[in-house]
Amino acid sequence: MNKNRIGEKKDDDDSYIPFQGLEKGIVLQEKRLFSETPVNPRKCSTLITKLLYLLSQGEKFTKQEATDVFFAVSKVFQSKDIPLRRMMFLMLKELSTLADDVIIIIASLTKDMSGNVPIYKANAIRVLCRITDSSLLPQVERYFKQAIVDKDPHVASAALISGNHLMKSSPELVKRWVSEVQETVNSKSTMVQYHGLALLHQIKQHDRLGVSKLVTSLVRGSVKSPYAMCLLIRLAAEVMEESEDKIFFEFLESCLRNRSEMVVYEAARAICSLKNVSTKDIAQAVSVLQMFLSSSKATLRFAAVRTLNKVAVTFPLSVTTCNLDMESLITDSNRSIATLAITTLLKTGNESSVDRLMKQITSFMGDISDEFKIVVVDAIRVLTIKFPQKHRSLMTFLSNILREEGGYEYKKAIVDSILSIVVQIPESKEAGLGHLCEFIEDCEFTFLATKILHLLGQEGPNTKQPSKYIRYIYNRTSLENAFVRSSAVSALATFGAKLENLRPSIIVLLRRCLYDNDDEVRDRASFYLDVLEKRDAPLVHRLISNVNIDIPLVNLEQALKDYLRNPSKKAFDITDVSTEVAEAPVVKKETTTGAKKGPASTTAAAATQFATFGKLFKSSQPVELTESETEYVVSCVKHIFNDRIVFQYTVTNTLKEQQLEKVMVKMVPQSADFKVEGAISAPVLPFDVAGTTYVSVKYVPGGHPSGTFACTLKFIVKEVDTSTGDVDDSGFDDDYQLEEIEVTTSDYMKKTMVSSFQEEWDRLGEDNEVVETFNLSTMKTIPDAVKEISTYLGMQAVDRSDQVEPKKTKHVLLLAGKFAGDVPVLAMARMKLQTGVVMQLLVRSEDQ
Repeated sequence: MNKNRIGEKKDDDDSYIPFQGLEKGIVLQEKRLFSETPVNPRKCSTLITKLLYLLSQGEKFTKQEATDVFFAVSKVFQSKDIPLRRMMFLMLKELSTLADDVIIIIASLTKDMSGNVPIYKANAIRVLCRITDSSLLPQVERYFKQAIVDKDPHVASAALISGNHLMKSSPELVKRWVSEVQETVNSKSTMVQYHGLALLHQIKQHDRLGVSKLVTSLVRGSVKSPYAMCLLIRLAAEVMEESEDKIFFEFLESCLRNRSEMVVYEAARAICSLKNVSTKDIAQAVSVLQMFLSSSKATLRFAAVRTLNKVAVTFPLSVTTCNLDMESLITDSNRSIATLAITTLLKTGNESSVDRLMKQITSFMGDISDEFKIVVVDAIRVLTIKFPQKHRSLMTFLSNILREEGGYEYKKAIVDSILSIVVQIPESKEAGLGHLCEFIEDCEFTFLATKILHLLGQEGPNTKQPSKYIRYIYNRTSLENAFVRSSAVSALATFGAKLENLRPSIIVLLRRCLYDNDDEVRDRASFYLDVLEKRDAPLVHRLISNVNIDIPLVNLEQALKDYLRNPSKKAFDITDVSTEVAEAPVVKKETTTGAKKGPASTTAAAATQFATFGKLFKSSQPVELTESETEYVVSCVKHIFNDRIVFQYTVTNTLKEQQLEKVMVKMVPQSADFKVEGAISAPVLPFDVAGTTYVSVKYVPGGHPSGTFACTLKFIVKEVDTSTGDVDDSGFDDDYQLEEIEVTTSDYMKKTMVSSFQEEWDRLGEDNEVVETFNLSTMKTIPDAVKEISTYLGMQAVDRSDQVEPKKTKHVLLLAGKFAGDVPVLAMARMKLQTGVVMQLLVRSEDQ
């Protein structure tokens, strides 16, 4: 080993890595050390350290190598050396997922868990948790339950943490430990109380009432651990989203006076993050954060200024009181703190302080990471919209940093900010487009280049000197990749379509693009040339200037792929493509080991039965009719036809001891407008297999009624021998009550897109308009009202009208959809915030 000479100063920049250059083969040969008698603790500990180092560096161990090392290390169970035993447990835990036959050491682990050495017990529990699968867990369950209530905090914490891990694979078994876990919440140990509360919440996380009762019982003062208090604060804030009980807010306010700085900050952050919170409610929290700004601890200063930075977006006046303290943080040695302080001041300061703050930002922009640069850019965007008179200097700043080095997310944030400013401040349009033109001259990101070219095509022809942008666009047709060149061709064509005086020049440029080596570029150039040379104004307007395709691109792409997979003599017809906007898929947590799909017989029968119902208009999103932890998990999808609704129920049996047969849902309509006319049952439903059953309901064509249905799951239960899998021949009838299912107006409406809302609105005219006024007293904010209205009507928000600033008091929501029968419908909701939200709803449609 190299040693520094006496008196020689070690270079601080040289980090000493004792295992640098370590070779796996040589280390594996040393595993014979574990077989020596007696075992040498020092040599074995060093060898385990080397193996752990190799694993941490990403060194790959084969199954055989991992298994050999695993069982070689397991021989250390015979040693009485405590540090070596701890190293052994750590090594076994790391190799447990790589080696084979690891369950062989369960006997040795249970021996340690039954012993009197707490450090052995705690580590043995952690390893046992890693190597035990769900089938073996019931055999060792008692060891975990005993460890949870163990007097030694290390053992109890290890068992509780293991319970958290086991919730992923065996949740039903861990839920049986709830009484033992409940005891740990009152433990005197800081960590045991924290881990106990975390596991208790995980056990009850799907039971909203259970979580609410748990939090209500704990906020009265039984929790003392600072870590547990922080977790409890987060749970209380979570419960407050659904409950208006003042006890939770009073608890958060009381935590602002806690002795632990960690708890005080967590409470202040939680209060500031609450929905529908008022200026008065956050005043005390802001005062606490203001005190933290002058703390000697950098972590506290950073946490406080970061939270105030977020609060300044919605409550700038409340944060103004902290401006003097944040001024002093501008010179903080921690650049992250200084950046957040300046961006907060930008959000809360006045117009006169802008230039001074911008000079200070410029001085250290090169010293901070892209993550904080994005924060600065966002603050400047907000500031520019707040003070439009300053748009020239602020846009120049954004342009300068756009030309500097940076990653994709950073550059995208700058481009998006410039685009937002251009849209909201018309006077800044030409300056903004000029800055973006300079950027694409040396832009390395294809997505940003195509986005800017599209904007130039849309906005460039409407400027005072549109011809100056053509040079920048045409340069892209020869200096960039195929994607960018294609976008440049489209942008040039838009100039030619909108500006007749420039059309001859544009045609010359497009002809040059016909010789491009990419077929997409050539095809676009050829298409646009053909349209422009015909000099047919309506055709040019329809195919280039105002391309009106009210079809989501995802739907069009999928339809084209389906057409290519299934060739047909019939030409592709774009009118057959669905115009409904697909919802984002809902990701649900698995409640069982992953329900397998049942046999296709029911689906095939349904397809035959419903073939005479005509064209399917719409299918709804799945609606859950049971809790995810119940014996039978049921969801429903509504398929809307011209005069019928088909309810498709997906049923999963989560009981191993039962097999269900002749499974169906009995529906009783609460309205005379509906009539149940038939059902298809699922013949057999084994454990953990998702089966499907259908119910057909008829209604008067054109009536589109609303109403609710009482639903009952009916089936025959047959007992199953879980050891052999044999099913008992005898069975008995049973039923299970489900949640009611509702059919509303939104079920007859599907979302669609329109390229120009205003043009479609004007086309429909006032003669096809209906106006109603509503008082939405339960809505506290405009964003909440926008979300609720869009959901209730089942229509698609267009022109980004669903994006609303949190504290806005007036807003206009634009919606588009198609009612049953493919009837286009447009709606305009004008909202104003008063005691609630007052809304004037205007609806236009050709079918009254």
